Amino acid sequence: MALTLIDGDAPRKRGVRMLGAWLFLTAWLALASAASAGTLAQFRTIYGDIEVELYDQDKPVTVQNFMRYVNAGLYKDSIFHRCPVDIISGLSGFVVQGGGIYTSNRFVTPGLYYLPTFPPIRNETSQGRFFSNTYGTIAMARTSDPDSATSQFFFNLGNNSVSLDNTNISGGYTVFGHTIGGTNVLNQFIGRSFGDRVVNLGGVLAELPVSYTGARGPSYEELIYVDVTLLSVKVTMTNSVRTISWNSVSNRVNKVEFTTQFPPQWQTLVTTNGNGQRLQASDSASPSQPRFYRVQVNYSGQ
Repeated sequence: MALTLIDGDAPRKRGVRMLGAWLFLTAWLALASAASAGTLAQFRTIYGDIEVELYDQDKPVTVQNFMRYVNAGLYKDSIFHRCPVDIISGLSGFVVQGGGIYTSNRFVTPGLYYLPTFPPIRNETSQGRFFSNTYGTIAMARTSDPDSATSQFFFNLGNNSVSLDNTNISGGYTVFGHTIGGTNVLNQFIGRSFGDRVVNLGGVLAELPVSYTGARGPSYEELIYVDVTLLSVKVTMTNSVRTISWNSVSNRVNKVEFTTQFPPQWQTLVTTNGNGQRLQASDSASPSQPRFYRVQVNYSGQ
């Protein structure tokens, strides 16, 4: 089936799911080696998951904007649509870009659509600590207007500090997180060329990464889908038992902790190995006693 990029968007809810204030606290992520770590985002692809720590404190506007798209479900069934090929070497290794194109239904009869967007955000390159566009970092894509970023993001596949950090060239590109797991997935996008897992369909799909070798146009099944989720800790109550659920990180120790006070004194509820699926833990403590939860993921030695 030939790919068709439709100028417009398929019916898709663009609202933001709101969580109660007490549940917001359950979204905290702490890494074993960091005193104050950021939210964990998981990019699920056919090659495996890319796990990214977001810079919530240093790039608050950018991270909140990104999370708004995730929580609204707008990155569901989206694709990596750009993997530039160097004109001299003929190989990829600059960035891989997503967040701009999605399918209406990848499993039935899909169409390709531009992602609906929220208003542009301000450039935060110089906000908080400065982070360079080096290998494994994630940054916002934009036009020549520094304050034009909306939904599109890219992963740096090499050290692009010279070309992307310069704030004198339209403000620089805001890095808002870095890869802490899944660099083997990023490496899948290095060393591609036209006819070898990159095809030219023109326009925004002129450097489209695909899953096969050849110059023919791809089928929808041969696109590189990337579904983005957050650690997404949620708490529900059934028969006086609290159930904590979260999107686990595979091959890592996932620890559910709770506190009854602030400043918090965290105590361990459950420690388990993640499998990449949504996991649950139960807490039978009296429902009259308020508790707040968080999930820690151990990345020591990463």
